[in-house]
Amino acid sequence: MKDYILIFRADYSYMAGMSADERQAVTQRYMDWIGGIAGKGKLLDRGNRLAPTGKVVAAKNVVTNGPYTEVKEFIGGYSLIRAESYEEVVKLMDGSPVFELNGKIEIREITPM
Repeated sequence: MKDYILIFRADYSYMAGMSADERQAVTQRYMDWIGGIAGKGKLLDRGNRLAPTGKVVAAKNVVTNGPYTEVKEFIGGYSLIRAESYEEVVKLMDGSPVFELNGKIEIREITPM
C-alpha cells in the first residue's frame, strides 16, 4: 500500500454565483464522496480547504502575494489516501464534486524521506 495526496484544483469562482443552499449541497456531496473513500478504509486524512489568499516566498526572502488572482484554477484543498496503485486512486476519484466545478484532481504519491 502507498500513500497519496489528492490536490483539488478548480475555478472556485463558480461557487461565488451559487446560493448558500447550493454551496452547502456541493459541500455535502464532497463529504459523502470522501466518506465513501473512508468507508473503503482508504482515507488517511480528510484534509482541509485552503484559503484563497496566501504568500509565496522565494530566495533571499522575497515575498509576494499568492495564489495569483489572475489564475482561474487554483488549489482549493487536499486529502490523503492509501491505495495499491495510481490506477486504484483514479477509480476512487469517480463522482468527485470537484468535477462539478470544472476542476481536476492532481494525484501524487507520497514518498517518505
